[in-house]
Amino acid sequence: MSRYTSATDADRAAMLEAVRVGSVEELFADIPEGLRLGRPLDLPPGLSEQEVYVHLRELAARNVSAEDEVSFVGAGMYDHYVPSLVDSIALRSEFLTPYTPYQPEISQGGLQVMFEYQTAISELTGLPVSNASVYEGPSAVGAAGYVARTANRRSRFVASAGLHPHSLETLRTMSHGYGTEVVEVPLRDGATDADGLRDAVDEETGAVFLQQPNFVGAVEDLEALAPVAKETGALLIVACDPIALALLRTPGECGADLVVGEGQPLGNRLDFGGPSFGFFAATEALLRRMPGRIAGETTDVDGRRGFVLTLQTREQHIRREKATSNICTAQALNALCGMVYLAWLGRRGIVELAELLVRRTAYARETLAALDGVALAHDRPVVREFALRLDAPAQRVRERCFDRGVDPGLAIGDDELLVAITEQRSRADIDRLAEVLGAAVREERRERAPV
Repeated sequence: MSRYTSATDADRAAMLEAVRVGSVEELFADIPEGLRLGRPLDLPPGLSEQEVYVHLRELAARNVSAEDEVSFVGAGMYDHYVPSLVDSIALRSEFLTPYTPYQPEISQGGLQVMFEYQTAISELTGLPVSNASVYEGPSAVGAAGYVARTANRRSRFVASAGLHPHSLETLRTMSHGYGTEVVEVPLRDGATDADGLRDAVDEETGAVFLQQPNFVGAVEDLEALAPVAKETGALLIVACDPIALALLRTPGECGADLVVGEGQPLGNRLDFGGPSFGFFAATEALLRRMPGRIAGETTDVDGRRGFVLTLQTREQHIRREKATSNICTAQALNALCGMVYLAWLGRRGIVELAELLVRRTAYARETLAALDGVALAHDRPVVREFALRLDAPAQRVRERCFDRGVDPGLAIGDDELLVAITEQRSRADIDRLAEVLGAAVREERRERAPV
């Protein structure tokens, strides 16, 4: 018996006898035969603890962090500097709380952070209401779709191809469960095709999904696109980069009903892909349809300021048919780190950070586009990310760059590369990228040239 499989044959026999079932197969008798595997899982023999440790160590050694190479990968997760202050405050005893702060008298630290976090997200997005966070960016998009479905009961969503692929896939998967079709509108010259969007939106469209900046880095003209959704009564849902919101006009001002996004750039490290948190803000009209929980401010019997959970839309708390979520839908610890980071930056600091990204991105864009065999995929305004078109296979070029200790960005097509800039990427790093990328493209072109 493997030490990781604690039940023996005798244990299983005793459990089957206790529930008066003759075999494990009988437990699954109600599942149609065609859905059952009908054979044991094809698993290798179990390993000892020492062998497992060695195996996991070998797997971990394959990882390369952004501290081991010069990385220009972004696409929603960015290598920002996280000050030591974030961990120092997040680990304070005031913020140690049970899994969910049901008892406000012993959870004031966590509840106050939720309240302050909600205020910060409302100010960034330009909408009056924020919840206490959701799991991450793509699930925030999916949850926003469900809010739209419950709000107007329409059967179609229209989504820009500029939406992050993970968000779009999550939206499709969740929407399929409640019978809503997702129609995709293509990009034109890097931004959402306004004419295509107008043609796609009809009286059965429940929501229009845009991203700001979009997946290829272009800043969308939300003010021009918003009326297309509003004309038919559809909700406008915008997924955003929170750092970019420090410079751009807020989606709320542009007419968005729901603003969601990936919160990782705010005080959360890459950590090989997670965990992070998603933010979720809405108009007051959609307050009671929001997923998750909302912390509110109150006073106690002595008139002292205090904080409580004001609203929870989980099925554990309200009638199931009115619930918008059956999971916890919060990443409070990660959101706490985001709030500490925003407080550390301050109102002026986050603007200065965004301005720095714009300047370095402009330098990188100009420098890389000047390389032989490299061109801009679009010339739209950008904040911190942009797409390049290479005269060589993008993934092959990436692999050549890896050998020189540089990850040039994410291959988003056969010949397109998405390059992201953070304050951790200096001008010297950008010059190094230009040197390595230019050499990799030349080598690929030379190798593919006819003899």
